[in-house]
Amino acid sequence: MNFQPINYSGSTQIGTLQHLIPMFFAVIFAIILIWFSKNKCNQKQQNLIFKGLGFFVSLTVLAFHIHLTFKGNYNLATDLPLFLCSFMALFIIVFTQSRKYWLFEILLFWIIAGTSQAVITPDIPVGFPSFDYFRYWIAHLGLLIIIFYAIFIFKMRPTFKSIFKSFLALQVYMAVLFVINYVLGSNYSYLNKKPNAASLLDFLGDWPVYLIVVEAILIPYFFSIYLPFLIAEKLRN
Repeated sequence: MNFQPINYSGSTQIGTLQHLIPMFFAVIFAIILIWFSKNKCNQKQQNLIFKGLGFFVSLTVLAFHIHLTFKGNYNLATDLPLFLCSFMALFIIVFTQSRKYWLFEILLFWIIAGTSQAVITPDIPVGFPSFDYFRYWIAHLGLLIIIFYAIFIFKMRPTFKSIFKSFLALQVYMAVLFVINYVLGSNYSYLNKKPNAASLLDFLGDWPVYLIVVEAILIPYFFSIYLPFLIAEKLRN
């Protein structure tokens, strides 16, 4: 799981306007967009909006990495979009174009679990109005808007088995990252050591203890994400 460092000294600190305003506008935008799509759009238009959201988020992340490349000093060990949220933001266009249910099953838990801490404790070294600032919020908040759009507009719902499908898919992704980290000498998803900045991982022990703890809490965490769907289903029946 991608636990972003808590930024105490950077431009975007917890509770500042640079932190709160993007979340406020994202909530308002999501509510209006979902209401408009549900009440004013036909199925074709809903699909176009969904595809447009995915294209915009993925293109933003791609453009940011192209921008870094042209600036020079692009470091494969630190700059690749391999942290979970960055990877999902680049990959999300595959889901919005295909609307495959098995992708929804995996991404639902990855997105909600993986972006919540990053949104609450942002790690943006250069704040507004930098490209990195906009890339950060478009990627993280965009992922949440896309997954909630799929839930409320396309009525996609996870099952109990989805918890374990998503968990197993995450193990595969992390196994690949272990190999990449070994080859590049990198630390993507903090699999080799905790971040230098303060983070939630500081409460989970040293390496490799914090990895074991994260593994142990993932299934209960994923179940807590599934629980509202289970309750809603029981109420409907």
